[in-house]
Amino acid sequence: MAEDIKKQKENIGAEAKEELQESESGRRRPKDHVGGGPSGALAPGEKPKNFRKAVKDTLKYMGAYRFAVLLVVIIAALATIFETLGPKVMGRATTLLAEGVMNKIHGTGGIDFAAVGRVLMMTAFLYIIGAFAQYVQALIMTNITQKTVYNMRRDISEKIDRMPIGYFEKVPTGEILSRITNDVDTLGQALSQSISNFIWAIISIVGIIAVMLTINVTMTLVALLVVPLSAIVMGVLIKISQKHFANQQKYLGIIDGQIEEDFSGHLVIKAFNRENKVTDEFNSANEKLYESAWKSQFLSGLMRPLMRIVSNLGYAAVVVVGGTLCVKGAIGVGDIQAFVQYVKNIGHPIQEIATVMNQVQSMAAAAERVFEFLDEDEEIDTSNIEYETGDDEVEVEFDHVSFGYDKEHPIIKDFSAKVWPGQKIAIVGPTGAGKTTMVKLLMRFYDVDGGAIRVDGHDIREKTRQEHRDDFAMVLQDTWLFSGTIRDNIRYGREDATDDEVIEAAKAAKAHHFITTLPGGYDMVLSEDATNISEGQRQLLTIARAVLADKKLLILDEATSSVDTRTEEEIQKAMDALTENRTSFIIAHRLSTIRNANYILVMQDGDIVEQGNHDELMAKGGAYAELYNSQFEQVS
Repeated sequence: MAEDIKKQKENIGAEAKEELQESESGRRRPKDHVGGGPSGALAPGEKPKNFRKAVKDTLKYMGAYRFAVLLVVIIAALATIFETLGPKVMGRATTLLAEGVMNKIHGTGGIDFAAVGRVLMMTAFLYIIGAFAQYVQALIMTNITQKTVYNMRRDISEKIDRMPIGYFEKVPTGEILSRITNDVDTLGQALSQSISNFIWAIISIVGIIAVMLTINVTMTLVALLVVPLSAIVMGVLIKISQKHFANQQKYLGIIDGQIEEDFSGHLVIKAFNRENKVTDEFNSANEKLYESAWKSQFLSGLMRPLMRIVSNLGYAAVVVVGGTLCVKGAIGVGDIQAFVQYVKNIGHPIQEIATVMNQVQSMAAAAERVFEFLDEDEEIDTSNIEYETGDDEVEVEFDHVSFGYDKEHPIIKDFSAKVWPGQKIAIVGPTGAGKTTMVKLLMRFYDVDGGAIRVDGHDIREKTRQEHRDDFAMVLQDTWLFSGTIRDNIRYGREDATDDEVIEAAKAAKAHHFITTLPGGYDMVLSEDATNISEGQRQLLTIARAVLADKKLLILDEATSSVDTRTEEEIQKAMDALTENRTSFIIAHRLSTIRNANYILVMQDGDIVEQGNHDELMAKGGAYAELYNSQFEQVS
């Protein structure tokens, strides 16, 4: 399983199977999500399958905070109103100054500084209140967002514990990780920004237009010519640039895949003299990335100057019309100043709406994937019978068991066997015979389709999965160790074990000697995937973990496959002691390791074709003898 997880982590997540793209070399690489870029308004985000449902589910999930969100809306609206009124009030100060200067020139008076001071104080008050309101709404919204993200990650984590093993065997681990990390982060960032920004943008546009209309209708109509012109410019740029941004993200994903693949396989590339081929493939993808990147960046860079040109045209039109009206006495000089500010300001919320819509698309797509995971079927235990298995030795019975991962294609067809207490049972057979599947059924990773598996006379479905699995210790072919000390990894089998018990378990598993030769000994910290020790040493640590767990039932799935012959002999002695007085199931391909098993079940195509001990099966000269002899022929 560890190797599968390592491979699955290479998946980039979102719809990985559908989004795989063929590169120029023909190697299959993951296509990254389209998005990003310097201008959020230009970069198209990933689109959800059902936008309305995704948004509805998100709002429903945030239901506990609906009053807090409503408060954010109200505060954001007030902040925007105060900010919008600022230029108009300040324009009054400009008008008072202009009128005072004109009065002084004509000798009819002077500047009323007291009135100007009151206006400026009012302006400052509006901006201070607006800034404080923005601070409060940002604080509340950040709290809501982080609580939502916290709850979502907690729900996903709890959901994983309730999911059937079959789901994780079908869905790449990388995709699940992407939902926990990337999608939840995308959702959180979009929530914290989009709601308040959208409210600000809408109220700003409405407020600016309303204030301008109160000043002068004609100038408002002239100023609003900027809006459709800005929308046209943005629409044209978005349409042209979309394909370039998409190609940029596509080839970024291809290059990321190439780098990860080539670096991880560096030794193999050198061994087969493929350096030139790899370099050519990288250069080809890099050239395409360069072409798409400079075009997308160039078009993105055009946005600001073009919008500035449009805004300047709006300024010019407002000044010309405003000057004419001012000469006629229809408006004051301050009104022209306010209009210029409003024309300048109205472009920002328009751009913000475009950015928010892109964020909402990405948020909806991320939310959709998260809620799809949370809605997956769960592994439900309906058991309510409590019983205890035997204190030491446990009897196991397979009663006409049938099972298939696909109901139409059964793997186990009619499996029957009885394992007496304390027996060591070996399950052998060719690849695909159903050996590991039987272990998965025994552990209730899957439930049988027909028949029953009984432990001490009780159907294992009568007990909860957690209680049932508490009777087992497992040693798998694919070792799994976490980043931590060797002591903690061994103690994973029994967390309350003392240091002396950990050492005794390591000695029993023949791991103590190599541990003491490592820097730090039992306190040495293993790296991610435990790559700072050998595969055989990792195997020994997992065996020590099983020894320390001291369970009633033991499963060994190719437990000695990664160690040398001499170490295997030592481990075999430890295994004999470990399996003594325990009902044990051993899956093995090296048949020399199971010659002392009490009973050997030979499987083929989901059925038992032979059973008996080693000597009996060899005497029969059947399937087991053929497998055994073929291994020694290969060795010789």
